[in-house]
Parts: sequence; structure tokens; C-alpha cells
Amino acid sequence: MQKIDRELDARGLVCPLPILRTKKSLSEMTSGETLKIIATDPGAVIDLQVFAEQTGNSLLSMSETDDEFIFVLQKK
Repeated sequence: MQKIDRELDARGLVCPLPILRTKKSLSEMTSGETLKIIATDPGAVIDLQVFAEQTGNSLLSMSETDDEFIFVLQKK
């Protein structure tokens, strides 16, 4: 199990709010730290993948449980 430095609850938020909150959280973190994001918007699946690619942050994992999507990003 990987270490999680910060958690972001984006449940109930729809695009683009999960990405905006993710961006804000990452801006407050240091390089190498990990951010766990919990979202309910299915659009977040694609959005976070694209966000990670465009920003150079690593999408370490992505899973789905009971209508929730859980992502772990590592700040570049």
C-alpha cells in the first residue's frame, strides 16, 4: 500500500470542479507527495488521465468502487 500524503474529497462535484480542486491541492504540495482523489463524476476518469498527462504529474492508480472513482496522483 502506498503512502498517501493528502486526500481530496471531490464527491458530488462535476466537471471541471474535481480537476480545479486537484490542481489547487497539488499546488500546495511538494514534489513526490501523493494525492488521493475520491470523485463521483464519471467524467473525472478521462479528465484526470488527461490532466496527469498534460501536467506531468503521475497517475499512480485508478479504481472504481460503489459509484466512486479513486485516483492517486504523485506530484512531479
